[in-house]
Amino acid sequence: MPASHSNPPLRHFLQFKDFSPEVIAHLFERSRVIKDRFKRFERYMPLQDRTLVMIFEKQSTRTRLSFEAGMHQLGGAAIYLNTRDTQLGRGEPVEDAAQIISRMCDCVMIRTFEQTIIDRFAEYSRVPVINGLTNEYHPCQILADIFTFIEHRGDIRGKTVAWIGDSNNVCNTWLQAAELLDFQVRVSTPPGYEVEPERAGLHSSSHFQAFADPMEAAKGADLVTTDVWTSMGFESENEARRRDFADWCVDAEMMGQAKPNALFMHCLPAHRGEEVSGEVIDGPQSVVWDEAENRLHAQKALLEYLLLGLVKD
Repeated sequence: MPASHSNPPLRHFLQFKDFSPEVIAHLFERSRVIKDRFKRFERYMPLQDRTLVMIFEKQSTRTRLSFEAGMHQLGGAAIYLNTRDTQLGRGEPVEDAAQIISRMCDCVMIRTFEQTIIDRFAEYSRVPVINGLTNEYHPCQILADIFTFIEHRGDIRGKTVAWIGDSNNVCNTWLQAAELLDFQVRVSTPPGYEVEPERAGLHSSSHFQAFADPMEAAKGADLVTTDVWTSMGFESENEARRRDFADWCVDAEMMGQAKPNALFMHCLPAHRGEEVSGEVIDGPQSVVWDEAENRLHAQKALLEYLLLGLVKD
């Protein structure tokens, strides 16, 4: 029986909190169904004749591959644009580009620097816009991360996530997800790299705790997660950050503070011996490869929702 769906209103996914808990739950369920079909080599192509434009200002491996492969697997087409090769790279206003590009496709994914760029694009777009990463947020990553946790450990509600390292875009998005889905995030950063609640888009501190000692943050956690110490765009700070973050490496001793069945995640690429030890990322508690693969399945569910609405089959 073909899938049924409703025609959705124009929706964007620019921050994790753009969707309600009910929509996020729907995306997790659709991710499960779509992944199951993929593993059984069952064709599922509801997006035939639909086109995704992918605009990249920042380099990418997982984001480009997961969106491009995902769109093809859903029966649609994906077009890659790098700002260096387009008029955007020569100063064309974002607002003008949004009006033109959105008349020629069905969905746009953008991976760029400041969040204001994608916000401006979405304001003038006639089609859904997806945040593939900005300096402030990375909602597609956390969608995949939480889906991975659910696969391995069930509902994340009431659980504890320990974030060790820089309070970057991934950390900010974990904090938004915690408010929305009712779990706790413990953040430990070196001095000077603390969470900025306003930048993270937090409404309160009820789902967030800050720890000076990363060992304390990891104590009793259900999930320990981290990211590179130097995000894209901050390369000039690399040496200073290596010194400042030296005690924030997730190693076996730190994982030992978490629950015995705690998971380890990293959005990748990883630097073994810096933010994580080789024995942790390659060890039995690590689910980083499932996490990376699930970008594909979670984003297919996201594309399905933005273009077709609440699909039920």
